[in-house]
Amino acid sequence: MNYLRRRLSDSSFVANLPNGYMMDVQRPPAPASSASSPASPAAERRQPPSVPPPASNPPAPGSGSAPGGGGGGGGFLSSFSSVVKSAQMAQNVAAAAHAKSAASAADGAPPPKPVVRKPKTLLVIDDLHTDWAKYFRGKKLNGEYEIQVEQAEFSEINLASYVHSGCMVDMQVNKGGTRVVRSFKPDFVLVRQHAYSMVPGEDFRNLVIGLHFGGVPGSNSLFSIYNFCSKPWVFSQMIKLYHALGPEKFPLNEQTFYPNHTQMVSTSSYPAVVKMGHAHAGMGKIKVENQQDFQDITSVVAMAGTYATTEPYVLSKYDIRIQKIGNNYKAYMRTSISGNWKANTGSAMLEQIAMTDRYRLWVDSCAEMFGGLDICAVKAVHGKDGNDYIIEVMDSSMPLIGEHVEEDKQLITDLVVAKMSQELLGVSTPQPASVKTTQPRRGGQRSASPSASAQTSPQRARSASTSPSQAFQPGPLPPAAGPGAQKQSPQLNKSQSLTNSFTETLRGGVTDDEAKAETIRSLRQSFASLFSD
Repeated sequence: MNYLRRRLSDSSFVANLPNGYMMDVQRPPAPASSASSPASPAAERRQPPSVPPPASNPPAPGSGSAPGGGGGGGGFLSSFSSVVKSAQMAQNVAAAAHAKSAASAADGAPPPKPVVRKPKTLLVIDDLHTDWAKYFRGKKLNGEYEIQVEQAEFSEINLASYVHSGCMVDMQVNKGGTRVVRSFKPDFVLVRQHAYSMVPGEDFRNLVIGLHFGGVPGSNSLFSIYNFCSKPWVFSQMIKLYHALGPEKFPLNEQTFYPNHTQMVSTSSYPAVVKMGHAHAGMGKIKVENQQDFQDITSVVAMAGTYATTEPYVLSKYDIRIQKIGNNYKAYMRTSISGNWKANTGSAMLEQIAMTDRYRLWVDSCAEMFGGLDICAVKAVHGKDGNDYIIEVMDSSMPLIGEHVEEDKQLITDLVVAKMSQELLGVSTPQPASVKTTQPRRGGQRSASPSASAQTSPQRARSASTSPSQAFQPGPLPPAAGPGAQKQSPQLNKSQSLTNSFTETLRGGVTDDEAKAETIRSLRQSFASLFSD
């Protein structure tokens, strides 16, 4: 430092510096009167730092300091410090820019994407006739979690459940003729298949227990699925509703339960219907006309080694089915054409009828069974005596019927998404202010009033097959058709004419015997014209 001071005190060295460089050193010397002799470095260090005078007291003229004195040394140090600070700032800026460019070069891509959440797995137990994956495609839970659908039948899955890790499912999938086993942990389950049948090899209650053991939530709940594996057990819950609501509001058909064949001596009245064990979907049900037939079926029950129930046979005009999917209600009327005592066997005419408060009470009451049923249906029979008889309740394995099958599948999809959001994320989907009831169509429009069912006649069905594509109008059937009844359109095909002739006969204000005779004549004429070509 002393060397630099000595060099800078040399006038010839300072004079050779470029213009504008180290201006503090190149300042002109002070006047001679005020100049002081250069002080030695030791003396300069001993002197205290000079304090600049306040702004109100400007320095006296000619009070400058010589370049080589204490003032000159302070100016040099100031210039040197400013140069060092500027160099450090430039170095820091360059280092930051270099680091930023290095990071961008290392990524070579836009900013990192948000974290993708693991999808939730939905196990659908159903046959392969319905591809449920397409109905859940694009659906998300709370807008965050995608839904991965795994579909199989009960016979294609196996599982193991643990206390801490839950339930692990092994599912066999056919890929190019090769069976591939896939393992996954279901987060939710939708059961659309019967879990129990008395047919050998179709008892899957162990799988229901395993899913429930693993704590898998479902729609309907696995608790209710297991309880529906016995029809008399479900009927016992209906008996409670019968006693709570009364026979007027909940007209339950009478039924007698026998734990085995030994108590089956006689029944109260004939004809009667005997149901063996867990009889469902028209299976295991026999109509007996007298005591001799009853004794014959008793021996069959003994061979089967199961329980049985009997109930009076109701001579019916038509069957009624009221279904509930979430907050959506539909009611159907099914009339047998083939004459079979079971309306779901053979040819039948299916029509949608308007929901009434009476029907809604039935299905809402049954939906409270076993902790609540999200999907259920009530089956009843409308007898020729004008009375209704409730005979059965179905759970989420109920078949979908009518022309609104696609709509019902979408309703089930939305219901499952809402239940998954509630069970897995704790997010409750807001429910509509009032329940939705799908009403029969009239001229492409839905009926405005859900209770205006008793005054209008059912629309003519388009087909008389077992699974028709229906056009619907409210029912039940009135005693007589109005004077403004529409005439049959000449553009109808032969199958439509067959159904219309049958429906027009039902709408006439005639007695039962006359209606039967007229129906037979109309059917004969229609069949003759149908096969005339």
